[in-house]
Amino acid sequence: MPQISATIITRNEAANIARAIRSLDCADEILVVDSGSTDETVKLAAELGARTITNPWEGFAAQKNFAVREASHDWILSLDADEELDEDARVAIREWKQSPPRVAAYRFARRAQYLGRWILHSGWYPDWKIRLFHRDKARWAGDHVHESVVADGPVETLGGHILHYTCDSLADHRNRIEFYTELAAREMVERGDRVSPARRLLAPPWVFLHTYFFRLGVLDGVPGFLIARMAARYVRRKYAKLAELQFSGKGRH
Repeated sequence: MPQISATIITRNEAANIARAIRSLDCADEILVVDSGSTDETVKLAAELGARTITNPWEGFAAQKNFAVREASHDWILSLDADEELDEDARVAIREWKQSPPRVAAYRFARRAQYLGRWILHSGWYPDWKIRLFHRDKARWAGDHVHESVVADGPVETLGGHILHYTCDSLADHRNRIEFYTELAAREMVERGDRVSPARRLLAPPWVFLHTYFFRLGVLDGVPGFLIARMAARYVRRKYAKLAELQFSGKGRH
């Protein structure tokens, strides 16, 4: 029976960490790698039986790979602090443990809650994520944003969902956009990307239309409209920050 180390990276996740840890009763170890929380994240995690380690922030992929290296077992189940496994996913993992693994990694469908509503369209569902993998056959990749697991071998699907609790308010969403567009712009500078004035002008409205109509955000009601609008805002802010960095010469090595 393969043993699993569940890993979570955290910083000031006291509002979420208990929910995530309680959903990981299918794992044999829960490891929380914290990067300097000033709230009760570490205390709560320890009280719920998790092993906790403090490690300075290295970036999303690097921090998650650090957690993988520090885990006690070779099979890794990676969860973000604002996520949880639903009961079907936990059952699927328990059943998976009853026989030798066949592939290098396994993926789950991820379902997001936005402004209190589960989103079923808008390009947000099903949001397939590799989260269970053998650490000798897979790794986290991504410099600044959009980190993901890259597997050196076949990937299969397990049942159930990862439930992702995203933004509770538009202000929260705007703050996240500011944070992630800063990282995205820096990544583009490091790659030497250039964006034409025409693209800066046309990309945001195209992203809105694509999200709201072609990805059926219209079927998600008001949250779908807001997701499309915020997707356009993300692109607009990313390109604006890219232009600022290129003009000032910042973000270069």
